[in-house]
Amino acid sequence: MHTHILLFIQDLAVIMLAAGLITILCHRFKQPVVFGYIIAGIIIGPHTPPVSLISDEMTVRTLAEAGVIFLMFSLGLEFNLHKLGKVGVAASVAALAEIVLMIWLGYGIGRFFHWATLDSIFLGAILAISSTTIIIKALDELGMKKESFAQLIFGILILEDIFAIVILALLSNIASTGSLSLKEIITTLTRLSSFLVVAFVFGFLLVPRLLAYIAKFKSAEMLLISVLGLCFGFCLLVVKLNYSVALGAFVMGAIIAESKQLKMIENLIMPIRDMFSAIFFVSVGMLFDPKIVVHYFVPIVIITFAVVVGKILACSVGALLTGRDGNTAMRVGTGLAQIGEFSFIIATLGITLNVTSNFLYPIAVAVSAITTLLTPYLIKHADKLTRCVSIFVPKKLVTVFHLYTSWMQSIHPRRSQLNLTKSINRSVRHIIINLFIVIAIFLSSGYMAKTEFGKIATQITNAHIQKMIIWGGALVLSLPSLIAVYRKIKGLSMILAELSVENSIENRLTLRIRRIISEIIPVLAIVGIMFLIFTLSASILPPVELLAVVFVIVTLLIIGLLPWFIRLHSKLQISLAETLNKNTVEPK
Repeated sequence: MHTHILLFIQDLAVIMLAAGLITILCHRFKQPVVFGYIIAGIIIGPHTPPVSLISDEMTVRTLAEAGVIFLMFSLGLEFNLHKLGKVGVAASVAALAEIVLMIWLGYGIGRFFHWATLDSIFLGAILAISSTTIIIKALDELGMKKESFAQLIFGILILEDIFAIVILALLSNIASTGSLSLKEIITTLTRLSSFLVVAFVFGFLLVPRLLAYIAKFKSAEMLLISVLGLCFGFCLLVVKLNYSVALGAFVMGAIIAESKQLKMIENLIMPIRDMFSAIFFVSVGMLFDPKIVVHYFVPIVIITFAVVVGKILACSVGALLTGRDGNTAMRVGTGLAQIGEFSFIIATLGITLNVTSNFLYPIAVAVSAITTLLTPYLIKHADKLTRCVSIFVPKKLVTVFHLYTSWMQSIHPRRSQLNLTKSINRSVRHIIINLFIVIAIFLSSGYMAKTEFGKIATQITNAHIQKMIIWGGALVLSLPSLIAVYRKIKGLSMILAELSVENSIENRLTLRIRRIISEIIPVLAIVGIMFLIFTLSASILPPVELLAVVFVIVTLLIIGLLPWFIRLHSKLQISLAETLNKNTVEPK
């Protein structure tokens, strides 16, 4: 026991001393700290002669897993819904263009070199996500963090983090099944979306209020321990649901980001995050094998070129399409032209699941190291690069882009149109959120019914009665959301009826047509929603006669308690809006 502890302390001392020394050198020569950590890992790793300075690599990897949690948790704390809303359209277009192009390029490069299909898929995913840590550090050191293009980059990074969570879930599914059909993609995305919506909605309702209560005691220790408990507890829940620990850490960080205590929490978490993040990046360097890099030198050069050119092209074009000028678009593209921490997490997932080849991880590290070094220089010289590119672009095309940019910037909808659009968007958003809550309730009920807890909770041996109770209970729990969906769809159908039927038609006929439209759309929507519920809950659906009993009971509940259900949902909606509107913290 004593020897084991001694070896652990020795390994930790080697890691921190090497990381500390390299960090000093990085600051001295103004290089990214993350790059220094990777170099430190290479120096002390098992692939660097004469001997490895680390005695127990498994312990280091366990600590690195904690580093992933703190790294993803801190990225979640950077998540900002308000800031994302301001650049939502531009960030969405650029992020989607970048991710689709890079996955396609990565997969294509892998197949070109005759790598296995899963290696090619994972390579595409590795190249898809830029590095939040590296970009923020580079912009901070260049003094550009507050500029408009930087705000657009932050919006893209937020969306990339969300896409990365989806990619991790899909990759886990691919690794377990060996393939991914359209049905599996839809099922995976539906389950993940439902889980995320429920986690965020109830997280925003509960966690900020809990932290506000804890903060009243004015104890930094109590606040820190509570935050860590929430983080690790939620990570455990996520792992039990067969999602990655990175997902749990990021989501809890994003939930806590909506609390008033965000700045205090960031200050408390920062030293712990820095320590475990250093261990994580050092462990990344330890897995770097120079022999593999030499052997795969040509693929590394090609992949690096694809990352830089592909990301600059995709992000710049995405920014141009949303009305940004050429200089801003190029700055956005050059700022995102690298891979980093999420790429390592994806590469680690491949190793953990034992589905990728040994050469893929060192290649990811090498490409990340090169693009990390290039990032500050690319951002600094983005305007010069724009001028160089403009020389080769036909003047007619430049003129068209200028006219397009001016037209996009001049579009200002009338106040009445803007208010109507906001109202429709808000209603659609509420409908989607409530539908995902309903889906999550029925999926959770189906999952619980298969466990011993579900069987014990009902205490009924008859399988049909058990299904009736579980399915009926899920429907009752869903009633506030289902009623809200019906009311929102009813309101939207009335707006659509007004817009689709002109007043030029005879007045009485106009009113009848509008009434028919406003009545038919909600009924059809509810029929479609119930069909979706039946499909999702097929495993716990009771027989028809018992199903009829459930519907009779639910109908009576709606008739007797409709105002209560409406008030309950309204209170929850108001509480959620208050929580989100209280967040005035700007992203770092």
